[in-house]
Amino acid sequence: MTYCLAIHVNNGLVFASDSRTNAGVDYVATYSKMFRFVWPGERSVVLLTAGSLATSQAVVNAIKSDLEDPDASFNLRKGKHLYDLASYIGGLSQKEQQQHAQALEKSNASPEASFIIGGQIAGKACEAYMIYPQGNYISASEDTPYLQIGENKYGKPILDRIIAPDTSLEDAARCAMISIDSTVRSNISVGLPLELAIYTNDSLDEPWHNKYRALSPMYKSMQKQWNEGLRQAFSGLPRFDWEKED
Repeated sequence: MTYCLAIHVNNGLVFASDSRTNAGVDYVATYSKMFRFVWPGERSVVLLTAGSLATSQAVVNAIKSDLEDPDASFNLRKGKHLYDLASYIGGLSQKEQQQHAQALEKSNASPEASFIIGGQIAGKACEAYMIYPQGNYISASEDTPYLQIGENKYGKPILDRIIAPDTSLEDAARCAMISIDSTVRSNISVGLPLELAIYTNDSLDEPWHNKYRALSPMYKSMQKQWNEGLRQAFSGLPRFDWEKED
């Protein structure tokens, strides 16, 4: 399991992902779930993956192969709209799932994978789409300014309370980090390092990107202040009638 999210605000996009691919008593593996494809001045695209690692790796490999093939009928540079890219990735995912479904079913493993793609193509609006295992997709909107894939329930409450279209990119990024940290604390199948990318609307350039580990100063400080803030807020909650002094 994993947890990835994209937040769409007026000033751009924030992407965040964990790096855990397997967890057990004596075995933990990590793998990046974030891929960036940028042609400065033309388009900037970020892809997040969750679900079957075999399927998501095969899809990413197919994307790279099509980019290197001058005769490819379609690739990330040929789509005129971001939803064209979402449809393309959905098709690649379906193809890989069908190819390996029978073998995986014998071992009780699911071939399903989900994706988030976001970014901007020159002359078009900045957008983000979530691609389901079935190949169809939905976009982020003003009413739903964030998208999640993987183990999403633990990190959802803060997004619901904080994220709005006019939220700054920096606040959205901090919110994304806390959303993942809350999930890491509650589910062993989600783990560090945490990857964060910030794309500024109309920049058409490489998104700002960083990776945070458990001992990264920024991550440690944010985690500490969030925990202390929650405790202080809890301590300040109204008292029951029988607790109040006469």
